[in-house]
Amino acid sequence: MKLVIAIVNKDDSGAVAAALLDSGFSATKMATTGGFLKSGNTTFLVGVEEEQVDDVIEVIKKHSSRRMQLMSDINPYSGGDYVPSNIQVTVGGATVFVVDVDSFHKL
Repeated sequence: MKLVIAIVNKDDSGAVAAALLDSGFSATKMATTGGFLKSGNTTFLVGVEEEQVDDVIEVIKKHSSRRMQLMSDINPYSGGDYVPSNIQVTVGGATVFVVDVDSFHKL
């Protein structure tokens, strides 16, 4: 058995959750925060058999997209004369980990 841990942008979490369910996969969904933007994410935990891992990853990939976002470039070391500017960064997509499960118990 494998545990798929997928960190997805909060804007894509609803579509990913619905697609996983429609594809017959049960998932635990947790609100998380991280990254250098300190933006909201959703972490999905999906327990599947080894032969289903690629299917789960494909569902997540299909329903999570990268996009460009503007953020303020603030330099805290400027000494007061720094004028912030907007920079474009890529956000979204998904980060996926697949780990072995030694034991699984439904209690």
